[in-house]
Amino acid sequence: MASSAVSIEQAYDRVEGSLNYLGPMKEPPTTYAYTPPDGRPDSNLRFAPQTMPIINGRPLIGKLSLDVQGFELVRHETAVKDFYDDEEVRRVYYPEVIELLKKTTGAEKVVIFDHTVRRAGSSKQKAAGVKEPVQSAHNDYTMTSGPQRVGELLPPEEAAERLKHRFTEVNVWRPISGPVMEWPLAVCDARSMDQSDFVATYRHYPNRVGEIYTIKHNPKHRWYYFPRMERNEVVLLKGYDSMTDGRARFTGHTSFKDPTSPPDAPPRESIEVRALLFFAPEKK
Repeated sequence: MASSAVSIEQAYDRVEGSLNYLGPMKEPPTTYAYTPPDGRPDSNLRFAPQTMPIINGRPLIGKLSLDVQGFELVRHETAVKDFYDDEEVRRVYYPEVIELLKKTTGAEKVVIFDHTVRRAGSSKQKAAGVKEPVQSAHNDYTMTSGPQRVGELLPPEEAAERLKHRFTEVNVWRPISGPVMEWPLAVCDARSMDQSDFVATYRHYPNRVGEIYTIKHNPKHRWYYFPRMERNEVVLLKGYDSMTDGRARFTGHTSFKDPTSPPDAPPRESIEVRALLFFAPEKK
């Protein structure tokens, strides 16, 4: 007798989700990562929500890649016991991620420069620096801020040399607990995006000004998610690539309200690590 069990792939073929795209703007899009001066709002972004199909990417595991679609899901065990413990994350998790990224991409050097822990409805966690899931379509780096970040993080001579060769920025996104049943991560196939979809957005910090891309709607976009992600799964997501040979350079992403999420779903908890990956000069 055939089993009546339904796989994740069958149960979640696709969903319809409302995604917050950037709406029309008269002034330069600007956000602040701290309380801005003079009583300004922390963001002047205006959003234009669009309902989009978001496809279950699980049947494509093993067929996705950072260089083609701009993202992939891999299984990765961790020895971290408490992701809310900043010291443990830096001591245990950073080396794990460096090893994973070198193995997955062939990078010669990996520099992790920050991480963010997120929890939906995280008011009780605010004191610990925990943030809410981001609910707008964006990419963390731009043509300007990618190279700028290298100059900020490496010694001047090394930065000048590394900038002559290929480097990338990759986000490593992992659930802290699973399965993820609310506010999952959606990622957009880089091949379905035009460069004109990306709008440079100023990001003010207390000691510097960076740039991210906020994303305008394009009906060609193909969005994917991995339903019910577990703690031993990570999404690798490309935020910048210095190569201009047709491979994925930027990857739109956002959390979204999953219409299949049960009303008693536990809050989504996740961590994302951001890293610069440097590659050896290509042999001629």
